[in-house]
Parts: sequence; C-alpha cells; structure tokens
Amino acid sequence: MSDAITITGFDWVPDFARGHVRDLRPRWACEEIGLRYAMRLLDARARQEDYFAEQPWGQVPVLRDGDVSLFESGAILLHLGERDAQLLPQGGAARDRVVSWLFAAYNSVEPFTMQLGTVDIFAAGEEWARLRRPGLVAQLGQRLDRLADALGERAWLGDAFSIADIAMVTVLRACPRAELIDPRPALAAYVDRGEARPAFQRALAAQLGDFRDEPVAA
Repeated sequence: MSDAITITGFDWVPDFARGHVRDLRPRWACEEIGLRYAMRLLDARARQEDYFAEQPWGQVPVLRDGDVSLFESGAILLHLGERDAQLLPQGGAARDRVVSWLFAAYNSVEPFTMQLGTVDIFAAGEEWARLRRPGLVAQLGQRLDRLADALGERAWLGDAFSIADIAMVTVLRACPRAELIDPRPALAAYVDRGEARPAFQRALAAQLGDFRDEPVAA
C-alpha cells in the first residue's frame, strides 16, 4: 500500500464494536475513489502516550496525508472529499447540502445513537439505564422520522452518493435495526443501499480482517 495516506485503527475491539469502529468511514471513502491507503493499527488497551498528541482522547481514526494530520472522522471525510468530486461537489448548493448533512449525521443523529449504545451495552442491567431507555428511543425515533421525511424518495442525501452518506449510513448502522430502522422503510432501504456498495463491502472486510482474535496481553 502507498505510504501517502495512512489511517489509524485498532488491532482488537470487543465483538459488539467490530464493523463499527470509525476508521471504517475513511476506509470507505478511500475505497470509493480508488485512493490507496495503509493502516497503522494500535493496541486499544495500551495506547502510547505520544499518540495523544495526534488525537487528544486516544481515539481513531487519525489520517496522515503527506504533511497533513487530521483527527475526527468528519474532518477526515471533508479532506478526502476535496480529493474527488465523486464524494464532495466542488461548489454551489450541491456542496452546501452535502456539508450540511455531514454535520447533521454527527451532531443531530449520532449523539442519540451513542447514548443508546451506552444504555444497552455499557450500562446494561443498571436501573437508571432501564428508566432512561424508553425516552431515549422516543427521542431518537423522532430524529429518524425527520431524517426519513428529508430523504423522501431520493437515493442519497445529496444529488449523488457523497461523504454525507458515508457518515449517515455508518451512524444508522449503530441503531438497533429491528427496533428503529426497519419500521422506517425509507431508512432501511437507504442503509441497505449504502451497505450494498462494493466500496463499503471492501472497507468492512478490510477492517474485520485487521482485528486479532484476542487482545494483546496487557
């Protein structure tokens, strides 16, 4: 692989996180435009202190592109979109729409999916999580209804597939599918379209293939 683009990921995560770690997003973007990249895999349980100078919270991904170093998957997607108009229109209303939906995925939808993940996975069995869950599901459901209305009968959030769809599809994949996505046929079809793209399939297979069966001994 070329050394020009390097994406940081983890070499092991628990089973529930496999296929959902956020380095999937830049991998997918690179696969869509045929941009070669190399992976730098970190031990998720023992990140080196110098990595925090690249990513203040020790998360992934970080992207290196020559002299450019970026963290946060949204910033990385914008950078990769600038390389190819297939993923980000060059200007005008089409670009504005894609950028707006990119931020909407991370600011208006993902915070609710992350909260639900905390309730269902990290706080499973706790009383506060049991009490919080119904209201959280209702809030997220309202967000998803508005998203479905905005999508309407269009295939993608913009005029064509873009970095906004990479962001939104990966966010929606974190929702409990049967409970929140399948009851909304437009969103179910949207996620299916994204997951059916060959570039997504290549990116997902590559991420899954990078995980060790067991974590490195601490």
